[in-house]
Amino acid sequence: MSAREPAPDTPGLPATPFVRVAAFGVHLLTAIGTALALLALFAAAERRWSLMFLWLSLSLIVDTVDGPIARRVRAAELLPRWSGDVLDLVVDFLTYVFVPAFAIATGGFWPAPGGVLAGILIVTTGVLYFADRRMKTPDNYFRGFPAVWSIVAFYLFLLRPEPWIAGAIVVVLAILTFVPIVFIHPFRVARLRALSAVLVALGGVLIIVAIARDMAPGPWVTGAMCVIGLYFVGAGLLRRPSDMGAKRK
Repeated sequence: MSAREPAPDTPGLPATPFVRVAAFGVHLLTAIGTALALLALFAAAERRWSLMFLWLSLSLIVDTVDGPIARRVRAAELLPRWSGDVLDLVVDFLTYVFVPAFAIATGGFWPAPGGVLAGILIVTTGVLYFADRRMKTPDNYFRGFPAVWSIVAFYLFLLRPEPWIAGAIVVVLAILTFVPIVFIHPFRVARLRALSAVLVALGGVLIIVAIARDMAPGPWVTGAMCVIGLYFVGAGLLRRPSDMGAKRK
């Protein structure tokens, strides 16, 4: 999930007509995420899971780059009519929650009506999390499970666990949405930022391999993905008490 709020300590470009056009172009770039979400939904409806994750991966790349560009061109200041924050939240909900919920619900993890119930639980808790004004801590950790169900879906399709394990994962993560434990943001949390960034890059490569191999990449890739996943699940436990009052970076 990217942040689109202005960064006052980042010098912007002069407010020339070209820069204003570029600022609106950033909003268009973010809006492309909705098109990618729709393509991912079409792929999920056809049970083409690798293609679905390809579209969701592209949306993740867009989500990663649009925020820094928006701050650079001062999109919020130059184009106050359009809210980049609202746009970002809409796109994020579709790509991180709604489409993955549909995939998890229809992915054959449980007999009926288990998938439908899981999907309802995901979208309900996910939208409540997105409405939480306190979803971030002052030092940029996520407060509670950050509703990144696209990542959960990837691991479910990669590992294909037993139904009771898959169900427990969904229920526990839905509950953790409202529990005041923290999860690391790989780019905005200062602590372990370099390690987190390296693991994100490595995970991106492994995701490409998994997609290219139709979600059956073999034990080495799967094992490495599990290690990376465990790091991001547990990295919040390494948060130092001295960081809790830190200002946002």
